[in-house]
Amino acid sequence: MLSLHARVIPIQAAPQNRSQLFRVSTNANLPGGLRQSHALLVRKGEISPGFGCYLFEKDISPSVVLPSGVTVVHVPTQLNYLSDNDVVSLRRDSSGIRVIWRDASPHNSVLLTERCNNYCLMCSQPPKDVDDDWLIEEAERLIPLIPRSAREIGFTGGEPTIYGERLITLLTRAKHYLPDTAVHVLSNGRRFSDPGFAAQWASIKHPDLMVGIPIYSDDPTTHDYVVQAHGAFDETVRGILNLKRLQQRVELRVVIHKQTVARLPQLAEWICRNLLFVDHVALMGLEMMGFARANISDLWIDPYDYKDTLSQTVNTLQTYGVPTSVYNHQLCTVNPDILSAYRKSISDWKNEYLEACTQCVRMNDCGGFFTSSKLHRHSDHIQPFLA
Repeated sequence: MLSLHARVIPIQAAPQNRSQLFRVSTNANLPGGLRQSHALLVRKGEISPGFGCYLFEKDISPSVVLPSGVTVVHVPTQLNYLSDNDVVSLRRDSSGIRVIWRDASPHNSVLLTERCNNYCLMCSQPPKDVDDDWLIEEAERLIPLIPRSAREIGFTGGEPTIYGERLITLLTRAKHYLPDTAVHVLSNGRRFSDPGFAAQWASIKHPDLMVGIPIYSDDPTTHDYVVQAHGAFDETVRGILNLKRLQQRVELRVVIHKQTVARLPQLAEWICRNLLFVDHVALMGLEMMGFARANISDLWIDPYDYKDTLSQTVNTLQTYGVPTSVYNHQLCTVNPDILSAYRKSISDWKNEYLEACTQCVRMNDCGGFFTSSKLHRHSDHIQPFLA
């Protein structure tokens, strides 16, 4: 598992009233006008003035003269993967560092809030009733630091739409600074039941914006039970219809567990009859974090035990021409007939494999495991392919 944050002991700290964000650079000769927004990653002891921050990978030589008025820290060994165009956030007291953008990774997601109006049984990021507006404020500062070559950025929560117009402003900012970067937002979809908010979303006119919305059953009662919110199914469906009426891109997400698997084929049929115009359906394995671990007895089902149900579901969706993907599963737990939909989807910083997997000739094609699944619960049918 890749660490994205660490405690640090500042060698020199510049007092701040909020977190500091910097794009990382190993170029000590960066043009002067760019240096203030960059953190110089010092690997050989050389140092140049004018940078907003200095990150030392090794001990500082006594002969090095530190510039005054800026933060200087040692980079912990667990963050020794840092490289050019990554973005880091330093706590205002310089006691901690977080990596909030990794330029080499295809899995960059930005948490906007931990608040949510759903309370899903399997939520991997359990909602908190806290004032965490600092998260979206940090996201606003992050966007100009992301390289324009970035392929995709994800925004997640909690429920990002609780910000209302401020979320619209953030996405508009992303469009202006990163015109060629795809944007994916995770939402429970309920806010879009308001036609006015759906219209605001459409008014962004982003060329590559998609919202991922969960539908857990064709039965409203089951969906509402899973998300622990009465009336959520109706609001979510109205939200999807409002968005598609405005020609917005919508992905449906279905987390598969004991409460949702029984009607998975019926859900596929319902989607094909009622929401055939959606842009993508993602069928997702369970992540053993947060409420999923607390509710494990009510949620866990071995993916191997529902592989035929999964095949039936994928076949129905693909027969009707619905773009479909299977996420968060291992190759040895699914049938070969779904391989056209199979994706390696687990974010690289929390993706691992079992010891048995090292013998598998298909390991490089396999999605692997969430670190949490490796530690707490995974299929009893993991078998390496040997030929």
